Amino acid sequence: MAILLSLVSMLSTLFGGWVAIRVGDRKHLVLGLSAGVLLGVVAFELMPEALEQSGQLVAGVPAALIAAVIGFLSIHIIERAVALHTGHEHEFGSHRHGFESVGLLAAAGLIFHSMLDGFGIGVGYQAGAAVGLSVAIAVICHDFADGFNTFTISTLYGNARRRALTLLALDALAPVVGAVLGTLIKVPEDWIGLYLGYFAGFLLYLATADILPEAHADHPSRATLACTLLGVAAMFAVAALSHGAH
Repeated sequence: MAILLSLVSMLSTLFGGWVAIRVGDRKHLVLGLSAGVLLGVVAFELMPEALEQSGQLVAGVPAALIAAVIGFLSIHIIERAVALHTGHEHEFGSHRHGFESVGLLAAAGLIFHSMLDGFGIGVGYQAGAAVGLSVAIAVICHDFADGFNTFTISTLYGNARRRALTLLALDALAPVVGAVLGTLIKVPEDWIGLYLGYFAGFLLYLATADILPEAHADHPSRATLACTLLGVAAMFAVAALSHGAH
């Protein structure tokens, strides 16, 4: 059952990517929505789960929060290092050509996160059918956003459409791989919690420092802001439904 539900999650990911592909010249609205979805994922899904999974403290501070700060700073350092190396820091075009590696790194993080989503389904079914089903519902809803963001972020940083489609396909397959592994492997919760915290910081940087400024660069419209708020609200609704299912 876990693998079957992961296949539904795969379709949800592909549908999210299809929506991102079809938007055309309304890209600023997609970027606004994408930023809102990322903020919602960070606030309502990743950080609460990271804090729950990892109970470690470092100098009285939850280790998951420290991991989030490290994630935020790591992508910032990568961007600055690439900008200084290329000498084009002042030439961030609408697609950030020359920064394809950042888009690849972000997409790789999303793919790995999707694999963890599938892994969660497998582990949930080890705990019981009701737990596994509730986890699967949350994952299926969430993986739509993952597919949407995988295509959007990779193309935002100048990656070709074919490469973005390849990354989308890998993101769609990732939860199936994760579900298979989740039925076979037991991973300490603390390690998962630290990763989720790190990835939350990573996504927070992308949403606030890159995607939102890009969304408003050429179209500083109320519609873009409304899409951002819609993305946040949608992820809050998904989180509320998934928590209510537990």
